[in-house]
Amino acid sequence: MSEIIRRDPRAEWIARNRLHPLHAAMQPAQHSWMGPNGLVRKNPHGMGFVGPNGLKRIDRSGAQQGGSSHKRKAAVEVQLPLHQLAQPAFYINVVPDMVGGRLSSHDRDLLGLARQLAGQDGAVLAVVFGEHKESNFATAGVDRLLVLPGSEFDGYAPEQRVQGLRAVDNQFSPRHWLLPDSRSGGGELGRRFAAALGERPATRVWQIKEGQCIGRAGAGLEDLARPLPRLILAAAECAEPVSETRHEALPVELSTSVARSLARIEDLGAVAVDPAAIPMAEAEFILSGGNGVKDWALFHRAAQALGATEGASRVAVDDGFMPRDRQVGATGTWVTARVYVAVGISGAIQHLQGIGACDKVVAINMDPGCDMIKRADLAVIGDSAAILEALIAAVEAYRSAAKRDAA
Repeated sequence: MSEIIRRDPRAEWIARNRLHPLHAAMQPAQHSWMGPNGLVRKNPHGMGFVGPNGLKRIDRSGAQQGGSSHKRKAAVEVQLPLHQLAQPAFYINVVPDMVGGRLSSHDRDLLGLARQLAGQDGAVLAVVFGEHKESNFATAGVDRLLVLPGSEFDGYAPEQRVQGLRAVDNQFSPRHWLLPDSRSGGGELGRRFAAALGERPATRVWQIKEGQCIGRAGAGLEDLARPLPRLILAAAECAEPVSETRHEALPVELSTSVARSLARIEDLGAVAVDPAAIPMAEAEFILSGGNGVKDWALFHRAAQALGATEGASRVAVDDGFMPRDRQVGATGTWVTARVYVAVGISGAIQHLQGIGACDKVVAINMDPGCDMIKRADLAVIGDSAAILEALIAAVEAYRSAAKRDAA
């Protein structure tokens, strides 16, 4: 089993926040303390542990109490309080982008805003098109989940999706519709849906308070306030994501079938794009190299095999291995990739700030105690050259098998 110490930032935040309902459960048990007269006091009820047969045991060696053992104690499992609604008074409908079949950070911000509008009596209904890979709707704030299946919603099909949303609107009559004002499809779908409903939507909304919504205007230099409409297209970071409650995410279904629209748009599929031509701020998959990369030709081959956009730390750029426009971090480019792979990057504070909005971070490093390993969702400890060689071989084997199956 790995001896790497992994931190739980959320558990640490709960332990510091005295107002949090789980604050007491996150406090370590106090077994001994110094009394007012200088005598060490011991709590006999706090010593020992419960054995497999339900009997309390006392380990004099201190291994079970953490006295002489340097191993990390098992993290306290946090069970968030469950929010249930048997009969919602109204619905707040959310249509997340679901890029790659999962909730993005923008989607989670949108669900956080929906929870503010729903309060205690309303339910947040998430509408998802086709198959998805998301398993954390409950912790994202979803009370009801409506999946609209069917191949007619696959690919670029805005007209058919508008038909599906109109059927949902007729059945549930939500108080508000929330869609992400993004380039991943939410912005266009929201405007098409607003035209179909005859509504005037609020766009680029970043704040809602006291019945007013505030959106960006004037090329992002001014704010425009207006009364809260029924259809809202919200920007990223419009609200804090849900983090302190879990919800039922009960599946619901449409009572009627969705009428097929007359397709006036033909989806010809995705167009291959050179990853090197994608701007760093818009790239969804980034392979970034740092001071730990010794074979840069191998690094470039790995990026080409994976189809990833190349990035670099400031050290690699200063040493001349990568151009300045590929620098990631607070002093370079802030990135919002869905997957960010850091190869040989220790994790300076400026670099960690630049990747703060990335969904998944994978770290490849020789040092198990570096800050990038602590930040990563998945850490691989080992020589970067050997790991990149194995990655290239695995990708080539996968593609060869796919070609054989297709033939």
